[in-house]
Amino acid sequence: MPASAKRIGVISDTHGLIRPEAIRALRDSDLIIHCGDIGDPSVLDALRTIAPVRAIRGNNDHGAWADRIPENDLVKNGSRSIYVIHNLAELELDLAARAVTAVLSGHSHKPVVERRNGVLFLNPGSAGPRRFKLPVTVATLTQRPAGWTARIVQLL
Repeated sequence: MPASAKRIGVISDTHGLIRPEAIRALRDSDLIIHCGDIGDPSVLDALRTIAPVRAIRGNNDHGAWADRIPENDLVKNGSRSIYVIHNLAELELDLAARAVTAVLSGHSHKPVVERRNGVLFLNPGSAGPRRFKLPVTVATLTQRPAGWTARIVQLL
């Protein structure tokens, strides 16, 4: 991982589908974080053509390839820590004790950007097959002196 990524692409719930629109939206990333439900290791291979990738396993990731992927991750980026978990409902980490400044999740397929007690919570939504009437999205995190700014990018 770069010592201090300035722009992080965030993607989740691809379920084996890597859209050209997602590749284009993430192309300027210094790092890409996949928040689970990858679906197929070829998704990670495609993302690695853009930037280094950190990924976690989602509830639909099974098999030998998925067993090698952690269930959650603490990504250090300079003085900031980003906690990555697939299902936010399973969050049990003491964020303040670990100096976490952002929590990234997936699972719901619903894009969300919100702050709670000074911590940025980001769900990039789903970049995979469309589910119900939810949008198809990814997100970007940009490092600023005051902290992270997040932006949802609609693909379709």
